[in-house]
Amino acid sequence: MSNSLRIFLVEDDLSFGSVLKSYLEINDFKVTWVDDGKYAVDTFRKDRFDLCILDVMLPNVDGFTIASSIRDINKSVPIIFLTAKKLKDDVLKGYGVGADDYVTKPFDTDILLARIKAIVGRSGHGRMNNDILKIGLFLYNRKLRTLDIGDDSRKLSPKEGQLLELLAESPDTFVSREVALKTIWGSDDYFTARSMDVYVTKLRKYLSTDPTIMIKNIHGSGFQMITGNSD
Repeated sequence: MSNSLRIFLVEDDLSFGSVLKSYLEINDFKVTWVDDGKYAVDTFRKDRFDLCILDVMLPNVDGFTIASSIRDINKSVPIIFLTAKKLKDDVLKGYGVGADDYVTKPFDTDILLARIKAIVGRSGHGRMNNDILKIGLFLYNRKLRTLDIGDDSRKLSPKEGQLLELLAESPDTFVSREVALKTIWGSDDYFTARSMDVYVTKLRKYLSTDPTIMIKNIHGSGFQMITGNSD
C-alpha cells in the first residue's frame, strides 16, 4: 500500500487522537488530525485525502454533519465512523450520509488497520485498475470475484474473496487470526476459526497453479502470503 495515502482524522479526545495518529503514521499513512468538529470541513477543503475517520460525538459539529458536508465536496472519499455505541439508528444515519464502515470504541487498532486497507483497496489504491488485483501470476477481479490465471477462471465465494484480498493487500505481512476473523466473520470463536481454516485450505488449492505463491501459517497465530509479485 502506498505510503502517500492521506487520512483525515477528526477526534476530540486528545489522548486517544494522539495515539491513533501515531499508530497510523507508524503504518505509513500521512495523517491530518482535527480535534474540534467546527474546524473539520474547512480543513478538509484545503487538502486531498484518501480516507476520512470521523468520531460521531464531537464538540460543536457532530460527525454526521461533517460527513454530509464532506460528501458535498467529495462524493467518493471513503468515510469510517468511530462511535462509542453502535445504535441501530446511528448506524442507519451514518450509512445514509455515506459511511463506508463503522468501528465501535474500544477497538483493536489492528482491526481498524485491516478495515482501512480493505476500504482503500476497494476504492482503487494498489490496483491495476478499478477492479483488478494482481496476485503472483493470478488476476483477481474484486467486483466479479473471479480468480484468473491464463485461460482458467474460478468464481470465489464472498468470504473466499474477502480473505484473499485481506492476505494479498499486504504481501509478506503478518495477518493475525483474530484480525482476519473479526474483519471477515465478525467473531473469533471456535466455530468461525475452524471455518476460516477451511477457507485458507481452499485458497491454497486455488493458488497452487502458481508455485511462487504461499499462504504460510505463522506459529498458529496468523498467516502470511508470499506472492510472485512481492518485493
